[in-house]
Amino acid sequence: MLMENLGVILALVGAALSVLLAGYGSARGVGMAGEAAAGVVSESPEVFGKALVIQLLPGTQGIYGFLVGFIVLLKTPLMGGEMLTISQGVQILIACLPIAIVGLASAILQARVACSAIYLLGKRSEAAGQGIVMTVMVETYAVLALLASFLMVNGI
Repeated sequence: MLMENLGVILALVGAALSVLLAGYGSARGVGMAGEAAAGVVSESPEVFGKALVIQLLPGTQGIYGFLVGFIVLLKTPLMGGEMLTISQGVQILIACLPIAIVGLASAILQARVACSAIYLLGKRSEAAGQGIVMTVMVETYAVLALLASFLMVNGI
């Protein structure tokens, strides 16, 4: 029974890693930025909206991981897909690794930039756009990892 389901099990491990690691990175990142925002907003309540936008930016990696996990589920019998061979399961597991790993790391690194951008708001609220641009630059690598995982999973 285990061997005939091993392909599906491996694919589900990949989906779980995508969701868990990228989600953890985003949760941690949004939390870090939220801590910075709370401190700045306590001194300058008028920057709340701008700080909130910047705080939310590290949350996108969790969405990307969820998206890849959902696409994997569509390939499995759990959501109408077919049984997977062990080889297909291994391939899907490997295909999930870019967004799992880069999602985790980039969300936390993006949060560090977001914290700095939020501190910048405290000094110069008109610099919100500059802070957002700097924070979004880290996002580029999460998008590339999403694209890599998406293309690999769909190619299997």
